[in-house]
Amino acid sequence: MRILFASFAALLLFGLPASAEEPVSPPAATPPPAITPPPVASTRQGRLDQLFTDLKRERNEKAAERIAGRIWNEWNQSGSASIDLMMQWAQKAAEDQKFDVALDFLDQVVTLQPSYAEGWNRRATVHFLMKNYGKSMADIDHTLHLEPRHFGALSGLAQIMAETGHKQSALEAWQKVLTIYPMMRSAQDQVSTLSEELAGEGI
Repeated sequence: MRILFASFAALLLFGLPASAEEPVSPPAATPPPAITPPPVASTRQGRLDQLFTDLKRERNEKAAERIAGRIWNEWNQSGSASIDLMMQWAQKAAEDQKFDVALDFLDQVVTLQPSYAEGWNRRATVHFLMKNYGKSMADIDHTLHLEPRHFGALSGLAQIMAETGHKQSALEAWQKVLTIYPMMRSAQDQVSTLSEELAGEGI
């Protein structure tokens, strides 16, 4: 559940008026061409699907990290300037350990845009830092409902399971992470460590 932020960019679109000295062409008599849907790769979901396919196939750790970073960039795009701003304020508050303030902003984010998975994941992170594991798990559940491939949320779930003594559940969560992101080094290390610990305990 690492906390990352996509930069906000404002794009100003404008049209130039036709010169007064130029005659205005009459409207075309022929009907406009049918609007075709954009290519799948140009949609957010299409880009994510391709990135996840690439992430699963990549066997170079650094290249996989770059792909994962692009996935985080897609996740961080809320599509709303006000939501982006509140996410930034929440991040700053969390960094200053003002967790209650961060939660106030994130409560607004998930209320205003409940379909934004990263809002739920960010709030889960703050609850985790406050050791409110039950509330963190509830927000992780929301995140995974919206984006089942969210390896950040799954990693957070694994950490909660480990910290509360549920090693088998933690192992299973890390294994799910690796089915999505096979080259995540921390997940590989945790699967190895937990597997050895559970074997030693006779499980």
